[in-house]
Amino acid sequence: MERREEVEEVRGTKEREESQEALGGVAAFFDLDGTLTRLPSLERRFFRMLRYRREIPVRNYLAWLREAIRLAPRGMSVILQANKMYLRGVRSFDGRDGSDDDLSPGHKDGHQAGGQASAPQRRNPRLPVPAFFAEAIERIAWHAGQGHAIVLVSGTLEPLAEGAARALEAVLAGHGKFVPIRVCATRVEKMDGRWTGRILSEAIIGEEKARAVKRIAEETKLNLAQCFAYGDSVNDPWLLAAVGRPAAVNPSKGLARIARMRGWPILRWEKEESETQRRTAGRSTKNLTKNPAAAKGVRERRSLEKPGVSSGNLR
Repeated sequence: MERREEVEEVRGTKEREESQEALGGVAAFFDLDGTLTRLPSLERRFFRMLRYRREIPVRNYLAWLREAIRLAPRGMSVILQANKMYLRGVRSFDGRDGSDDDLSPGHKDGHQAGGQASAPQRRNPRLPVPAFFAEAIERIAWHAGQGHAIVLVSGTLEPLAEGAARALEAVLAGHGKFVPIRVCATRVEKMDGRWTGRILSEAIIGEEKARAVKRIAEETKLNLAQCFAYGDSVNDPWLLAAVGRPAAVNPSKGLARIARMRGWPILRWEKEESETQRRTAGRSTKNLTKNPAAAKGVRERRSLEKPGVSSGNLR
């Protein structure tokens, strides 16, 4: 009798697991600038840093203006967010592991992608340090506790988004949650360790955010009707409309109007994480480095993601 009950229990558990798998997984998609962090954007701060350090050649401003004219028919938002010509010839870097001595993907193993000897190793510039809204940290920690995948979907430069993701992982580690943060952001072409200013595929803004989310959902078997999304600007309605559980965070007037029309919740996140939390995050980053088991756990969970989703850029 007991044996039969055990068999029935195992069978019931298996059926529930199969049913859950059939329904698909759940993810929470977050815009970055203005949603998780206060404006101005990380890229705008990065541009100011480059300009202050005089790393942007004068000719890049003319190149930016020519590209702006070409993009003009697509609107001001595209001009501002899809024009990366100010980076032309600027030394590239990789923000994926948050260290000071990352190499760009084209310079791994000491060689460029074309087989030539690599340029000297590039140390990261001092990147803008994201200060996350405390309410955003609480919301992400809740999603992590529910077993939801966490994905940043941003029009900012991929290295800046990757750096923010690693900082976010450190903050969550300070809360005892070792969660890999996936990134879908705008990629800029690199040659010989320098950016060309040309975007690979499309900038992750507007409708492209929704297309990227749908690609990710298809490739990782997500149930978008059960997924969450958070955004703050007129570039985000497509992202929010792609899931079943959207929310507008600190919305612009345009997004607030759309949110009210569609009945989307409107959230107000205003309080930034405290200085104590930032110090805790810094210690957590060091602890991840000193604790191979914890770091290995994050890397292993990150490695479960499918490689090569370049258009959606999920890593």
